[in-house]
Amino acid sequence: MIKTRWYKDAVVYQIYPRSFCDSNGDGIGDLRGIISKLDYIKDLGVDAVWLSPIYKSPNDDNGYDISDYTDIMDEFGTLDDFKELLEGLHSRGIKLIMDLVANHTSDEHYWFRESKKSVDNPYRDYYIWRKGRGKDGKKPPNNWTSSFGGKAWEYDETTGEWYLHLFSRKQPDLNWENPKVRQEIADICNYWMDMGVDGFRCDVITYISKKSGLPDGKFNPIFCGSEQYVVGPRYHEFIKELNAASWSRYDSFTVGEAAGITISNAYECIDESVCELDTVFSFEHLCYADMYFLVIPHRLSLKKFKKILGSWQALPKTCQNTLFLENHDQPRSLGRFTGNYSGFRYEAATALAVAMQLQRGTPFVYQGQEIGMTNCKFADKDYQDIMFRQIMDIVKYIPFGKCLARYCFSRRARDHARTPMQWSAGENAGFSSGKPWMMVNPNYKFINANKDMSADKSIYKFYAKLHAYRKGNDVIIDGDYKDICPNSSDIFAYERKLGDKTVLVVVNFKNKAVKFKLPAEYVGRASQLQLSNYADAQERIADTKLRPYEASVYSVD
Repeated sequence: MIKTRWYKDAVVYQIYPRSFCDSNGDGIGDLRGIISKLDYIKDLGVDAVWLSPIYKSPNDDNGYDISDYTDIMDEFGTLDDFKELLEGLHSRGIKLIMDLVANHTSDEHYWFRESKKSVDNPYRDYYIWRKGRGKDGKKPPNNWTSSFGGKAWEYDETTGEWYLHLFSRKQPDLNWENPKVRQEIADICNYWMDMGVDGFRCDVITYISKKSGLPDGKFNPIFCGSEQYVVGPRYHEFIKELNAASWSRYDSFTVGEAAGITISNAYECIDESVCELDTVFSFEHLCYADMYFLVIPHRLSLKKFKKILGSWQALPKTCQNTLFLENHDQPRSLGRFTGNYSGFRYEAATALAVAMQLQRGTPFVYQGQEIGMTNCKFADKDYQDIMFRQIMDIVKYIPFGKCLARYCFSRRARDHARTPMQWSAGENAGFSSGKPWMMVNPNYKFINANKDMSADKSIYKFYAKLHAYRKGNDVIIDGDYKDICPNSSDIFAYERKLGDKTVLVVVNFKNKAVKFKLPAEYVGRASQLQLSNYADAQERIADTKLRPYEASVYSVD
């Protein structure tokens, strides 16, 4: 199969099915709900949809704990519903990317239920089992901690051994050292791509190879042991093998959730020549730009943010970037990257879109981002995420621990992105006729798709216009990137250049007017406004005072 690398000229829209649209009134989004919104997705001008997991699951971690990789979660619908969705997308020229969760399964998966039965069960080696430490074996095999808090091991009375779970205790890690496990994963990928699926987003894929002997980790109060398994010793070998056994046989797109892959090792992980993943989600621009110690939120440093993004733009063009600010694990971008945007929600939301999407890479838009959805104010009882529950249980023993945790979750909780999609000002924001599985953001009365799409200043329509501008634009797809205001703490401005074509992107990240001085090399050159979030933006680029969150794009001769 010859790969067309269609994703280089594509925008991907991520759907969190549980919170997108409920068709049957049970309060849970489903496949038929997505089907009912296909024209909304098409009109947004996106080229692919990424679905968070829809496989059978007991939902300990909202579908990221899979009990059957080849069937659909009952709450979401049937395999026939999925095939109808796939056909509906393809008929509209939209590709479908599924979520591949291959580091772990649910403890209710057939493989694990068999694995627990005895130490000599044929499926025992599908998972990572070890004897415990201490005379009675009742201490965990090492000091690793779970990403959700607490120890990363669970004791099983049946066989008197421990199994590894880097996430919930109901998410046992698969043993990728076992070639049968690797073949199972390849077979799962082929099953869906033979059905017509166009690729995969690979969940925590950089965790699949653990260091031999599973040694203790260096002290780390949050992710103890991570240096022993993040981009582990056989990671590249395993991904190359999976690519050869599955992904390369199709005109597919694969993107990895890639803790541990940074600018220093990105080339060896995503360059087209290495035949591994097509691209990755790197979180450097999210984590290091606005968090102290990756835990306590603080105000964005625009200079640092631009520097990190620029380092990824400097990769060879055979390395594809991802361009994103939101997903199901991240809070909403408004406020996080804009500061106080009061009175300028349209301008702030569209400014972020321009700043991110006109860099080189594949943009990802998360459901609700295209109408400017925001973080929600939760009480403890409102949080649904297992991470919140486990962390709060741990910090209750620490002085002021709960207060600090509440502060952090109020700004960075994953649940901010998981509130139901706000379709209308009607009951439950038009998401469901029944009680939603989690609270709807109370601001749905004035932030919803119906209202936005009919507004003079519509975020949705601006996104559609931006996507149309990107489509087939070779300067944006393949052009060089240069930050033209690297020392500015207020303005994000950059050049895209390919041959004799030049595009300048200028974005004010502040909620106030900011002076912009045109660099000398552009003074006197002819220019033409291509796109702006202000209707009366100046037609020629020049020294000016940028208005709050003003974003404009110019072609330059």
